[in-house]
Amino acid sequence: MTEADLYAFLRMHKLGVLATTCPAGTPQTALVGIAVTPQLEIVFDTVRSSRKYRNLIEKSACSFVIGGWGSGEQTVQFEGVAEEILSPEMERYRAVYFEAWPDGPARMDWPGITHFVVRPTWLRFSDFDQNPPLIEEFSRFGTG
Repeated sequence: MTEADLYAFLRMHKLGVLATTCPAGTPQTALVGIAVTPQLEIVFDTVRSSRKYRNLIEKSACSFVIGGWGSGEQTVQFEGVAEEILSPEMERYRAVYFEAWPDGPARMDWPGITHFVVRPTWLRFSDFDQNPPLIEEFSRFGTG
């Protein structure tokens, strides 16, 4: 399993469960539409009035679980650091997101819409559809 294999796997999935920590210290999760860059960064949109937005602005560490629905027992556990996307990077990341989500530009009129990029710090790919299972961890990533 290479980073290119991870990229291919992540691109096959359009949804991920995002876990954040609220200001009180308790976990909160949300299902979000995702896109992925070749550097294994996850891009998603949200509105500034959402809990996830407040949580990520307060504490940028977050995690995802991606896969498992309809793809057997193959998943990626993803830990990273989120950053609200601002110029000049905005157009590059939005292009990645809009490629995965062609309806994304229509949401740009929503009040408070914004995008985040989550840069990976650690990933684990697990494939329990084979015997023995394949489990590989990744913790070194380029800054792209």
